[in-house]
Amino acid sequence: MVYCSIRMDVLTSLNPSQREAVETTSGPLLIIAGPGSGKTRVITNRIAHLVTSCGVSPSNIMAVTFTNKAAREMRLRIQEIMGSACAGLTVGTFHAICCRILRTDGKAVGLSPGFVVYDDDDQINLIKQTLQELKLDPKQYSPRSIQSSISAAKSRLLTEQTHAESVSSYFEEIVQRVYQRYQSLLSLSDAVDFDDILLKTVHLFQANPDVLARYQEQYVHLLVDEFQDTNMAQFELVKLLAGKHRNLCAVGDPDQSIYSWRCADVRNLLSFNNEYPDATVVMLDQNYRSTKTILKAATQVIASNTLHKEKDLWTENAEGKPVVMSECLNEKDEAQKVIAIIDKLVQRDGLSYGDCAVLYRINAQSRALEEGLMRFGVPYRLVGGTRFYRRQEIRDIIAYLRVVHNAHDSISLARIINTPGRGIGQGTLTRLQTRASENGESLYDALSYTAKRTDLAARASNALSRFLALIDGIIERSQELALPELIEEILVRTSYRAYLMERDDGEDRWENVQELKTVAADYADLAPREALPMFLEKVSLVSDTDEMNGASDVVTLITLHQAKGLEFPAVFMIGMEDGVLPHRKSFDDPAAMEEECRLCYVGMTRAQKYLFLSRAHRRNLFGNGLANPPSRYIERISPDILTARGLWGEDDVDLSGALYTQPLAYGVSDEEFRVGDWVYHKKFGQGVVMDCFPDKNDLVITVSFEDSGPKRLLLSLAHLDKIERFDSMP
Repeated sequence: MVYCSIRMDVLTSLNPSQREAVETTSGPLLIIAGPGSGKTRVITNRIAHLVTSCGVSPSNIMAVTFTNKAAREMRLRIQEIMGSACAGLTVGTFHAICCRILRTDGKAVGLSPGFVVYDDDDQINLIKQTLQELKLDPKQYSPRSIQSSISAAKSRLLTEQTHAESVSSYFEEIVQRVYQRYQSLLSLSDAVDFDDILLKTVHLFQANPDVLARYQEQYVHLLVDEFQDTNMAQFELVKLLAGKHRNLCAVGDPDQSIYSWRCADVRNLLSFNNEYPDATVVMLDQNYRSTKTILKAATQVIASNTLHKEKDLWTENAEGKPVVMSECLNEKDEAQKVIAIIDKLVQRDGLSYGDCAVLYRINAQSRALEEGLMRFGVPYRLVGGTRFYRRQEIRDIIAYLRVVHNAHDSISLARIINTPGRGIGQGTLTRLQTRASENGESLYDALSYTAKRTDLAARASNALSRFLALIDGIIERSQELALPELIEEILVRTSYRAYLMERDDGEDRWENVQELKTVAADYADLAPREALPMFLEKVSLVSDTDEMNGASDVVTLITLHQAKGLEFPAVFMIGMEDGVLPHRKSFDDPAAMEEECRLCYVGMTRAQKYLFLSRAHRRNLFGNGLANPPSRYIERISPDILTARGLWGEDDVDLSGALYTQPLAYGVSDEEFRVGDWVYHKKFGQGVVMDCFPDKNDLVITVSFEDSGPKRLLLSLAHLDKIERFDSMP
């Protein structure tokens, strides 16, 4: 009876397309899900329907997402529908699920159950070490470019051996040499990088039919969200797992494919019917998120793309306010206009700061916004800034934990060997790394050998011996300590707090370490041998958006790429200029230009009630003042839904010049200036006010003069007169 009541709840709350997607349970199924169309609702209800109506065991279902945050939300929604009936269900990211598979069966591809996962920083450090060993100049061969090339090769399922067959240039030859040594060093450290997790799982299945058959038998139904973001390795993995029962449900939208730089291939979704000719296709075209106006504007922008999948998006939501287009002088003008409108939304329309998000194409655009928000005291969070798990002190403690878990993790051992300082210099570390390289061993093996030598200088020998004893002692204690206690043991034995307190920001950094202990408390009830690897895996696979705290009442600053999957009542898209969005690097590549358009579409469809677009006539980026034309996407929006007037009329928010809303001087001028005002100076002539900020009892005002360029002046001494633009001056 419980199952029947759940089944009725599942089906009666769905629209006809959603219900069709839920009830199509046999064979391949492709769900084209427009933005805000309730695809997560469909996936979760489909899982509930499979269990409650079709009698499928939860242990026979796998649901794959692209972020830990999405996986958590999906799991919570399923629990709300099914309660304890969902026990045994597999929900997670590709990487998390494949990690579990490799920890169980990875021995067949040369991995121990305790392998470590190297994150982006670890990979770059290992490539730098490889370049040093191969005597290649990192200034000539960028470690980042080489890492990207290796990642692309692995996403195409090319190992260090098979990649050699595709080498066609000198740079690719360099990549090949680095790739081979890089993989050797990973193996010595019993480590994998992100791409290895997928690559080795595919190779595990391909080379071991018995292992594949076991997982195929277990996972009768496979559901994959954001299918347009899969790469070749992920698609091959999906095909292998679904190879027996063919109950594959792929959910995605080609118009939201924006990760080609991560090797995502939208063709996986577009060619789904070629791979599965008998697939059922369901179109989710009702939008529950945005107003009619926002949806219409976004549809007009994306309609010109050639890889656009035709779908007639519609919504029962209100018509809504027009899309607001703001013309700004520069990026500071733009930032202050955004802040002024956010203030109006909070004061007049009852929104909170947390309801507002500012989206931009590149991270550098956040600088002017951050400065403005700090100046006006508006709370904000910067997604993709220095993330918690990327802070120096956190990475130090995690490196200790990783060495405790796997002493052969050479990258982590190199990080902590002299942190805090213990008299082991770079020269000693280089000698250890050279020995490890020459003997095909890990850094820990080299340390163990060298620390026992009698021909070393006493100081170096004693320092290495003490460090080895420290690590071995912590490893021994780790067998009996709960995870929070293990962290405390590391902090005490290394005197890490005293090390932090030598810095001016030591208290703040120590608070971060204490916060890490708070996170570790979630693993306190697990056995030590189980808790540590689970914690380290979680830390390695966390992403920017996973760390977002949705409850905070702060304005969100986030790139368009990171904003995918999120939604906000009010969205500000800044930098709507050709050269910024679309990015100038895409101009000569038609495929890249199509993706830029999809990126704009994704940004616009994050908005629920209000959408603001802005462009600057002149923008300073990377030290250059760029005068860009308006973004080509603006002209695609019909004039009847695009306005420059604002939401409340010109008297309420003056989008043509409402920038600095407080008096600029403290008794030094009878006249109030605003950024954007035209002024006259006896020496420099006519100019426009670009910026202003307090300086003791005066104000510094920046004016861009027509003939002599920008000048920073003290307002009390400048003797500026406010003028109309074309006044004739004596």
